[in-house]
Amino acid sequence: MVKIALITGITGQDGSYLAEHLLELGYEVHGVVRRSSTFSTERIDHLYREPQAESRLRLHYGDLTDGQSLTNLVLEIQPDEIYNLGAQSHVRVSFDQPVYTLQSVGCGALNILEAARLLNRDRPVRVYQASSSEMYGDVFETPQTETTPFNPQSPYACAKVYAYHQTVNYRRSYDLFASNGILFNHESERRGETFVTRKITRAAGRIKLGLQEKLYLGNLDAKRDWGYAKDYVQGMHLILQHEKADDFVLATGRTASVREFCELVFGHLDLDYRDHVEIDPRYYRPAEVDLLLGDPSKAKRDLGWEAETTLETLAQIMTDHDFEIAQRELHAAKFDANESR
Repeated sequence: MVKIALITGITGQDGSYLAEHLLELGYEVHGVVRRSSTFSTERIDHLYREPQAESRLRLHYGDLTDGQSLTNLVLEIQPDEIYNLGAQSHVRVSFDQPVYTLQSVGCGALNILEAARLLNRDRPVRVYQASSSEMYGDVFETPQTETTPFNPQSPYACAKVYAYHQTVNYRRSYDLFASNGILFNHESERRGETFVTRKITRAAGRIKLGLQEKLYLGNLDAKRDWGYAKDYVQGMHLILQHEKADDFVLATGRTASVREFCELVFGHLDLDYRDHVEIDPRYYRPAEVDLLLGDPSKAKRDLGWEAETTLETLAQIMTDHDFEIAQRELHAAKFDANESR
């Protein structure tokens, strides 16, 4: 029998990779997308070109802040698995939009859990909640594990802590199979361009070709545990295949600074980041998180999951991808210049 999965945030980085993975496993995949005047499905458009994928991939308009519509959708689709990946996920933006961040991240998770609770009365459903290493904030211990206390330092992190505890609460109170995946930073060539890793790889390619002179960043000494998103969505799926609902840290177990990531990216293009990167205080957070380092030993022991892609390989994948984009931009600029003559 074909399994049915519902993914919120399917058009995002993680959602697109997860949809790919589940379709490869033979799932019927439903995705929730917000209605807007423009389409934002670039990350999943290629899936419709895959053999038989179109008949097993369906998109629905919805919003995490609209609990009734989510409930209606869940009861209509009756998924076996729900992956709640949708959110306002930019930490720095959450300081500017704290209320919306809480509504989409915190209340959105609660709306998903309530819809799942209602479905679970008639048929079993499993829920994955996308929790974040940002919940650890100003850390109490290093490395961070599933039992490390949370100490959030941003509206985004506070909302994620709320969603995490609601997930545990629904698991205990209603016997709902609801699990948290506490994912440390996971990047890819599909990462949004306002996130620091993608901001770096995009700028480096443009600087190499003379399309840009400088890259302005905030705290270069912030350290993160960086992995490849494509590896991490496999962990999400394994979490919902586990024999019992539980919470798991997904991480590489290695930390590196923003400065080190710059060195890898610019070095791959035979550039010295120090010649091109400048500090802009505007990009500092009101409350900084200096060090995040996850301990993925539980996931390896209980799920058989571990990150496969090294930071060096990840940096090369992203840099090569964005250098190709920069080359196309340069070609287009030259073409426009010739046309205007």
